[in-house]
Amino acid sequence: MNAETTPPALTPDERRQRVFEWLDAHSIRYTWYEHPEAPTIEIARQYWRNDGSKHCKNLFFRNHKGNRHYLVSFDAEQSLAIHDLEHRLHQGKLSFASEQRMERWLGLRPGSVSPFGLINDAEHHVHLFLDARLQEYPSLSFHPNDNRATVVIPREEFLRYLTEVGNSYEFLELY
Repeated sequence: MNAETTPPALTPDERRQRVFEWLDAHSIRYTWYEHPEAPTIEIARQYWRNDGSKHCKNLFFRNHKGNRHYLVSFDAEQSLAIHDLEHRLHQGKLSFASEQRMERWLGLRPGSVSPFGLINDAEHHVHLFLDARLQEYPSLSFHPNDNRATVVIPREEFLRYLTEVGNSYEFLELY
């Protein structure tokens, strides 16, 4: 590919603004706050507000053949072993997707993965798996495709977002 066929990567500010514009255009309620860069849960934990939301961890996988991609969102206080996840998802052998695949399918860079990346998946290629326990919380928190901010979104508004964005998704017991 040359520079004419490869769109320039968006800056973190542009990625964040794109999320806010998308949510606003679909009348989806949310709040957000800024904080220092937080590419990992361990770092992000320092900046989380005590707002009653469930902070989520998001992992991006590909199948063995590389023709299917999966985003997995779950309680940030939990951990998942890939081997256990493979058994629960019934998608065969999984591995973390490369930066190139993350950019291609979600328009994101490592450290900023979130379900809001689905707005960049015009083909609705990525399937989202969510931990079933996330349905128990009144609101959820994710990066807005920029790890220098956090979006807090009421659960029912997040479900509206998932319907509007159009990717397939399902809730599963992940642990």
